[in-house]
Amino acid sequence: MPGVFPLKDNIPTRRFPVVTVVLIAINVLAYLFLQQKSGIDLSGNSLDQEALTGYAAIPYELSNPGKECAVSGQQLLCEGQAGVGDVAGDQLPTWATVFTSMFTHAGLLHLGGNMLFLWIFGNNVEDSMGRVRFVLFYLLAGVAALALQVVVEPNAAVPTLGASGAVAGVLGGYLVLYPRARVVTGIFIIFFVTLIEIPAFLVLGFWFVQQVAFGAFDLTDPTGGGGGVAYFAHIGGFVLGLLLIKLFATYRAPEADASRLRRA
Repeated sequence: MPGVFPLKDNIPTRRFPVVTVVLIAINVLAYLFLQQKSGIDLSGNSLDQEALTGYAAIPYELSNPGKECAVSGQQLLCEGQAGVGDVAGDQLPTWATVFTSMFTHAGLLHLGGNMLFLWIFGNNVEDSMGRVRFVLFYLLAGVAALALQVVVEPNAAVPTLGASGAVAGVLGGYLVLYPRARVVTGIFIIFFVTLIEIPAFLVLGFWFVQQVAFGAFDLTDPTGGGGGVAYFAHIGGFVLGLLLIKLFATYRAPEADASRLRRA
């Protein structure tokens, strides 16, 4: 299957995207200083697994109120599972992980991919609604993303983390606002690589179809072959973005004029 990687769009913004930059900075700082065992290791090989699990949201905890999970050796044990007693320790309240999970990542590629998508599409969505509304929109998308993942897999004792659900909401909003925007996109097919401009509705539509297809395969695969990706979180965030963007957005850049501009 070809890889599709957006690099930049051609829709200008009226002002500097402060919230988008702050969100990116928080994610990067959380990865570098809260998730590492010691110091900064850009390889991602020194991630503190206990901290990673502590900041992550775990569907089992959310669907089984009062029961907690904790890392023991290389295993994640949850109260109520066969043979597991009290595992309560010094950890965040379950409700707090709904939000902290949006700012933690499982590796450098995970972080980099999410932040690239947020930068490309987030600045225009922020510009469409203003800073305060954008913060609320972003967080709601993240909550909706996690909610759908929990509904689909309520007893999954698996840490769920990353900004991709919230970013997916931004993608859904962008698709409604600027379906004909031109997006410079890298196309990777085995050893063939090229850059072309593609309408946003094709780039984002292809991405969403992938999430649905992979999510459906994950449900039907008895081995759980989803590769650790929360596809239904992506779907939940994206759908919320589609549904709510017109309630939040108060401005839309004219695509006809924007199509003649190029951002450096």
